[in-house]
Amino acid sequence: MVRVKRGVAAHKRRKNIIKQAKGFMWSRSTKFLAAKQALMKAWSYAYRDRKVLKRERRGLWQIRISSVCKENGISYSKFIAGLKKLNIEIDRKILAQFAEENPSIFAKILEKVKAQ
Repeated sequence: MVRVKRGVAAHKRRKNIIKQAKGFMWSRSTKFLAAKQALMKAWSYAYRDRKVLKRERRGLWQIRISSVCKENGISYSKFIAGLKKLNIEIDRKILAQFAEENPSIFAKILEKVKAQ
């Protein structure tokens, strides 16, 4: 039976891990085991924080919409409830963009909700 030497594959795998850990502090960027542990932690944080980012953005959009609604004499919750009754399906991201960049369009939407 032929002997299988795995040195090349193992070296390539280790080199790849070290390459991904570039920029980490101390021995975490140069030593394989430390780099591997640091990357596992970094990947778990990245996975978690992708969800947190979505959550924070949605909260920001709600705040922006709410502030414009309050200026026009309607609460955020009544505005959203009015949109649902009128079957206007615009998500909060787009509504926040309208409130910030195109106040005239947002005002038209507000008028429809208030009239309802």
